[in-house]
Amino acid sequence: MAAESPTAAHPFLARLPNILTIGRLAVLPPFWWVMVEADHGRSALAFVIFGVASLTDWFDGWLARRYGSFSRFGRLADPLADRLLIDSAVILLWHHGRLPLLAPTLILGRDVVLALGIGSAARHGYELSVIYLGKTATAALMVGLGFMLLLPRSASWPPVMFWAGLALSLVAGAVYLISVRARSRRPQPQPQVEGPGNG
Repeated sequence: MAAESPTAAHPFLARLPNILTIGRLAVLPPFWWVMVEADHGRSALAFVIFGVASLTDWFDGWLARRYGSFSRFGRLADPLADRLLIDSAVILLWHHGRLPLLAPTLILGRDVVLALGIGSAARHGYELSVIYLGKTATAALMVGLGFMLLLPRSASWPPVMFWAGLALSLVAGAVYLISVRARSRRPQPQPQVEGPGNG
């Protein structure tokens, strides 16, 4: 069956995915402030901010696919907003002793390596494209981190969800880097390469 064509959108709806991405970036400073002031790394307000921002990640992707409102800004800013949101939560939870130093080390190291890989891919004419493994990893990370912001240390399942998401994220990043390396050796690169993606 042929894929359904994107629906023609009102100009506002066509811009809404980028507006949501900008909003996700805009809530980062209030989220940082709330978490720095939180007792024992728990805050219902931080949970709400993080949860709403995480949901906009799914919603802006759905809108972009439905209305075909893709842009270069969205392809760059959307994964950046996701990584900043997740990385911020990890660093702040580590600050409050809710996560070990290994967590920010792995997730920030992954993002630095991927940023270098994305730069290499761009020089060879490739652009980052979402894969389901990356989407699953991001969803698991957001759920795990979100409920760690809300629930006490005695709740064991949010950290398990976080570590599972981080493991999937590392695997997705490795898949992307291997794909970039393999395709960069070809004399005529393809227009896109699949990557860990977000959203």
